[in-house]
Amino acid sequence: MSLVAALRRLFAAEPTPPSASAPPLAGPPAAAAPQCAPAAVEAPVPEPRLRSVQCIGAHGLHRIAYTEWGDPDNPRVLVCVHGLTRNGRDFDDLARAMARHYRVVCPDVAGRGRSAWLAVKDDYQLPTYVADMITLIARLNVDSVHWVGTSMGGLIGMLIASMPDNPIRRLVLNDVGPVVTAASLQRIGEYVGRAPLFPGYEAAERYIREISAPFGHLSDAQWRHLTETSVKEVDGGWAMRYDPGIGDPFRKSPVLADVSLWPVYEAIGCPTLVVRGAESDLLLHETAAQMAARGPQARLVEVPGVGHAPTLMDDAQIAPVRDFLLEGG
Repeated sequence: MSLVAALRRLFAAEPTPPSASAPPLAGPPAAAAPQCAPAAVEAPVPEPRLRSVQCIGAHGLHRIAYTEWGDPDNPRVLVCVHGLTRNGRDFDDLARAMARHYRVVCPDVAGRGRSAWLAVKDDYQLPTYVADMITLIARLNVDSVHWVGTSMGGLIGMLIASMPDNPIRRLVLNDVGPVVTAASLQRIGEYVGRAPLFPGYEAAERYIREISAPFGHLSDAQWRHLTETSVKEVDGGWAMRYDPGIGDPFRKSPVLADVSLWPVYEAIGCPTLVVRGAESDLLLHETAAQMAARGPQARLVEVPGVGHAPTLMDDAQIAPVRDFLLEGG
């Protein structure tokens, strides 16, 4: 299968004309301060600045939100991009740990978090996300960045890092690689975009704990943080903070076989770290082992007791990422 065909099968469907779609639900009430324990630091790090940038896609303009940590004038920038149904606040603990070294930028990919929903749901695919991230980097006014990408965020990073003259100088791929298993995509397709309206916050947290069980053991405070940043109060209850339409491409173009993106991975020239959940069904051990021998010959770290994907919320998971990134000077 060609690279283009693989990408189309994974995240694209034949476009349909724009149709009137419901606007994003009203924004949530002010969120409580995250209660998960951050990695050890010398002194408190200020809360992030909330910003946004306007991007253009195949069917018009849309706005991408992002959180920014650390010195806004720091020329060293770390971009952290989340997984399919998640948002940039997943990286709060990693951002706090890195904010003394970097200006840390954590975007909400289109249709997630505080970012705008796309009118044409078939636009929820990798080319849109890559273009948006290039626009974001241009807004940051830097020539190069370091990149941490979880799952979908790692695929976006891989695509950018494979291009000539790209801005990524160090790349961390969190539980994703050049082979994406059909089994994992089918599992994700069963729930993405199908979350119910929850009668209360407690029901929302139970749901997130259930669908995110592969994250492994998290404290009650960490689950609370993931829930608080993932849901919003709406008429009649609580809803997930993402556009249900992000699941449309999965259901229109079901993936029946593993998707191989080895040509993309082998074109990457920057130092690369792969963090793998030891029980992951998306990034298999044999694929990760090949990643250490092919292309950028990535360094591999496996996290025991975790599936897809490590949350990077405690120091044991943050430490190898921090050490790898700071090796670059």
